[in-house]
Amino acid sequence: MAALTIFPAIDLKRGQVVRLAEGDMDRATVYGDDPAAQARAFADAGADHLHVVDLDGAFAGNSVNGDAVRAAVAAFPGRVQLGGGIRDMAAVEAWLEIGVARVVIGTAALKDPEFVKAAARAHPERIVVAVDARDGMVATAGWADVSDVTVTDLARRFEDAGVAALLFTDVGRDGLLKGCNVEATVALAKTVSIPVIASGGVAGIEDIQALAPHVSDGVSGVITGRALYDGRLDLGEAIRVAAA
Repeated sequence: MAALTIFPAIDLKRGQVVRLAEGDMDRATVYGDDPAAQARAFADAGADHLHVVDLDGAFAGNSVNGDAVRAAVAAFPGRVQLGGGIRDMAAVEAWLEIGVARVVIGTAALKDPEFVKAAARAHPERIVVAVDARDGMVATAGWADVSDVTVTDLARRFEDAGVAALLFTDVGRDGLLKGCNVEATVALAKTVSIPVIASGGVAGIEDIQALAPHVSDGVSGVITGRALYDGRLDLGEAIRVAAA
């Protein structure tokens, strides 16, 4: 049986490695100023996947932390998944060309779904759609805006589009160590045929243990950030539990 993929996260704000609380840029905790060193540290701990987010880019709508992203990609020997401000085909192709394995598209998935579908056709299995939820409704623009579209409705728009995965984040839990919203993640995975990556609120090994049995339901991975930086979750242990 396939194993749950663990994605340690590097979130970038002004070139620094940070974590936000509930997506609020004014509630950022700085964990380092060397994204490349952090990427190497995750690789040394056993990670073969890495999740990178250009937080400033998510709000600006275009790449802001490009140098930091390139440094992290160059330093990490595994597969890098990148999100934040990727809203046109030129941006998608530029990142894929420098070695990013998959790009994550969020705001554009709601506002320009045909672009996302075109990108998925042009680059099969390399486009991830971010489905960010606040109280079950889709949040966009770095989570600053909440739409009137439900998570399930957005996800279903991309059935058969060739996207690699859905990245489901419960914004209300992100960066707060409240525990992953396993119930909502599994419910979404059972509703669509697209693999679902869980994100938001991972607090410790218990979340990995809770998600791992649901690979057969379509939960393919989990992103964790603050729990790793705060020492509440050991990356090596998480990878071992996910593979068991």
